[in-house]
Amino acid sequence: MATLPRYDKTGARTEDIEASPRLFESEANAAMVHQVTVAERANRRQGNAHTKTRAEVSGSTRKLWRQKGTGRARVGDSRSPSREGGGVAMGPRRHSHRQDAPARMRAESLRAALASRAAGGDVLVVEAVELAEPKTKLLAGLLDTIGVRGSMLLVLGAHDETVWRAGRNIEGLHILPASDVNAYHVLASRTIVLTQEAVARLEERLA
Repeated sequence: MATLPRYDKTGARTEDIEASPRLFESEANAAMVHQVTVAERANRRQGNAHTKTRAEVSGSTRKLWRQKGTGRARVGDSRSPSREGGGVAMGPRRHSHRQDAPARMRAESLRAALASRAAGGDVLVVEAVELAEPKTKLLAGLLDTIGVRGSMLLVLGAHDETVWRAGRNIEGLHILPASDVNAYHVLASRTIVLTQEAVARLEERLA
């Protein structure tokens, strides 16, 4: 059974704990994890890019000049896509990019992502993250004591406004409650820091 490094509230190293099979053992394959992460990134897209067709731009539908006898090319109205200020042909249209993934697939992919990070020694457990006030230096000091730097994902048992406000200015740090974590969040971060409460909530969620 794999073990995870454990730290107390002050950042001091304590006895390692066994990695929960419910969280860190998965039969998900790479294709499944890829599908879930692609769906997550697609669901973040707003899909607001939008151009107007010739039917939507303002302007007259009158033919600009007669078809023959002028010596110029035949032409239609001013809203033609070939004219400046006209509509756009085959341009982007506002639409949803949403992709759905089954709940079981999302759960297995999260387990696989956690297992991958744990196998690389990039998952650690903190007894709790408790701050007296929302000051960045308090949270940064705790992370420095633990030895965590760079891209980090801090998973709490539940949303904590004090911790979130303290960590929003720390570069590379992403803070989430256990209920919102998915495979993409785990794979996008180099180090995963879990509180003990977060571990218990994730076990309940992935039971």
